[in-house]
This record gives sequence, C-alpha cells and structure tokens, in this order.
Amino acid sequence: MDTSRGETAYSSGSGVGVLDKAATVLGALEAGPATLAQLVSATGLARPTAHRLAVALEYHRFVARDMQGRFILGPRLGELSAAAGEDRLLAAAGPVLNALRDHTGESAQLYRRQGDHRVCVAAAERPMGLRDSVPLGATLTMQAGSAAQVLLAWEEPDRLHRGLHGARFTATMLSAVRRRGWSQSVGEREPGVASISAPVRGPNGRVLAAVSISGPVERLTRQPGRLHAAAVISSANHLTEVLRRTANSN
Repeated sequence: MDTSRGETAYSSGSGVGVLDKAATVLGALEAGPATLAQLVSATGLARPTAHRLAVALEYHRFVARDMQGRFILGPRLGELSAAAGEDRLLAAAGPVLNALRDHTGESAQLYRRQGDHRVCVAAAERPMGLRDSVPLGATLTMQAGSAAQVLLAWEEPDRLHRGLHGARFTATMLSAVRRRGWSQSVGEREPGVASISAPVRGPNGRVLAAVSISGPVERLTRQPGRLHAAAVISSANHLTEVLRRTANSN
C-alpha cells in the first residue's frame, strides 16, 4: 500500500478515494493550465497517481490539453453544467443580452474562454438589416476581437504574455482595457466589423466571461466605445451582480 502524502491525504474525504482525488485534480486546474509537475505540487498527489487521473479525466473530456501540452479543464464540464440547467450566468444572460441588443440596435454575445479559444455561450441577434452574426456555440480566436482582449487582460502575467503571441492587440492595449474596464476592436477579427466588450466577474473577482456587442463599422464607427461602452458595462455588471447574489444565497 502506498503511504505517501498524496495517497493518504484524502482519508477524510467522501470515502470514495478515487473521486476525491479526481475532484482535487479538477480543482487545481480551475486556477489555469498546469504541467504534470505543477499538478503534483498543487494536489499533493504522487506523480503516477496525478498522471493516471489526469489522463483518465482527459479520456472522458473533463480535462483537455492546451497548445503547450498542459492540462486544462475540458469541454465536458461546460456541457454538463448547461445540461443541468443550473448555470445561473447563462440563465440570466438571455434577458440581459436581449435588452442590450434592443438598447444598442446591435447583436449581443456572451463569451467564455476555453483553452486557447473563446466560445459564444449566449447570443441575441439583431432581427434585421446589416448585422454581425455569431452563432451560439461558435468557437473564435483568442488573438483578435474585443472579447478576447477582455478575457485575457486580467489573466496572470505569465498567461497574459503567452496569450499575446500572435495577437492582433498589444500589452499596452490590454493595460488600457484594465484601466477603463472595457475594450473595443475595429476590424481585428473580421474586416469591417467593430465590437465592444466588458468583463463579467465571479464572486472572487475573477473574470469569467465577456459581454459584447458587434456590428458593421459603418454603424459603430471607428470608436465604438464612445457610442455603447456604458451600455455594455452596465450589462456585464448586471451579470456580475447575479453571480454575487447566487454565491451569497448558497
């Protein structure tokens, strides 16, 4: 019987040791990508155990790998959360995005980061006229667009700098995003398209998502933030407050 610290630290858990250890691996990855060595350090598990669990979780898509081969949270977690109907952010997002669309006259989206991409997890489309349509579930780059800027701007410094490799925006631009609390882009992701985004934060202050509106430059101009930044920020803050109230009620 292995009596290392990593193998004995879970005796006071649920009583199902392998599940307790798997939960610890997932909890460690909540902080961001991790190499095997970082996973061992964060969980206290023996290296073979950490590797075996991470690979098994990867098989079931609870864990995935990023471009550097590090372990990250996998897509299955989001799928289960959505299926369970307990994702309060998504439940609240529909009415908020609809109101934002109606106020600005532009398509509205909610994005979450997933590894090296961002995913549109909720959307309210402009019903007619020239529009920028982002389908629900669309996977877009983290290297261009105002939502990518927001999702990267408040990351830890090492992850932020890695995210800037190949990006259409710069560290100086992200510093400005942090200072003013919103971002804008013109033709970064797609020629002729402009967008504005603002962060949605969890109860711990961490940026969990980005609220955006997008549309043609002809309507939004080359300074779209002057037109609609206040409305986008207000919508993002509303969702942040929903998450705060949900956490306080639990």
